Amino acid sequence: MSKIKVAVAGLGRIGKIHLKNLCRNFPEIEVVAVMDVLDESKKIADEFNVPVFVKSFDELLAIEGVDAVVICSPTDTHADYVVKAANAGKQIFCEKPLDLSLDRVKEVLEIVEKSAVKLMLGFNRRFDPEFKKIKQLVEDDAIGDVQIVKITSRDPGPPPVSYIKVSGGLFLDMTIHDFDMARYISGKSVKEVFAKGAVMVDPGIGEAGDIDTAIITLTFEDDSMAVIDNSRKAVYGYDQRLEVFGSKGMAQAENNFPNHHKLYTETGISGDLPLHFFLERYDASYNREMSEFIEALVSGSEMPVGGNDGLLSIAIGLAAKKSVAEGRPVKLTEILN
Repeated sequence: MSKIKVAVAGLGRIGKIHLKNLCRNFPEIEVVAVMDVLDESKKIADEFNVPVFVKSFDELLAIEGVDAVVICSPTDTHADYVVKAANAGKQIFCEKPLDLSLDRVKEVLEIVEKSAVKLMLGFNRRFDPEFKKIKQLVEDDAIGDVQIVKITSRDPGPPPVSYIKVSGGLFLDMTIHDFDMARYISGKSVKEVFAKGAVMVDPGIGEAGDIDTAIITLTFEDDSMAVIDNSRKAVYGYDQRLEVFGSKGMAQAENNFPNHHKLYTETGISGDLPLHFFLERYDASYNREMSEFIEALVSGSEMPVGGNDGLLSIAIGLAAKKSVAEGRPVKLTEILN
């Protein structure tokens, strides 16, 4: 069987993670080319023995024999790149979000559907081993009827204000993962969003028009709920926890640590802090995510995270922004209609 030929666009932090995994962990694929706008990124291509390095997406698509593209470039390029790849008949993996405009996302998904190519979006947390175990418990009815989902997601430190200005803000950049997780874990659709936000970490974030601290309540179609809390700065590390409460019990996924030792002395109990950065915390999930993308390519099955998942997460994020601005619950139909 011939190998699937893959090209990677964008060699920032996420691009390098995906490139490493593709080159080292999947003998059924061959990375034939990479693209990045920076000349110095050629060193990364050379490190992984990728034969072709180009600086534009059009050049990447023109390379003969490419079956699939992995898009890890900046957010404002995603929609255009996905459209070009779909029109060129390439299978597509794209990091979230597809775009910050709901109308543009709808346009892109229509083009993808007409082109008959497959599109997977990069909501990597679905593939975290701990979270997948919780999802399996829900599907196995071990928790019973899901009544409350609680998600804590706090970064160890805020990104630069320059990034905040182009990221789409807290809800479309950071909480979008939690919106997707709430839908994924519960298996339910969101009908209403109520969010409260504040600037408690960095005044510069507020000056840029964003918030850095938030509590969001999602109401599902059956009136069960999810509660999400976010902060751009947890001094003790990358805080990622999940709890599902139901009619038969509760399941929790706690933080990951470098090790799980505890030291007990007469002065107290001590141990390691949680893993400090998302690349460490979700290393296994990035690899599993790419594995399931490749499995879908090989088998011809549906992608595990589709375009509509991305669309709904963006819609929930826009509802959260509207809720904060207007101080009221927002029906998702207000955003989607």
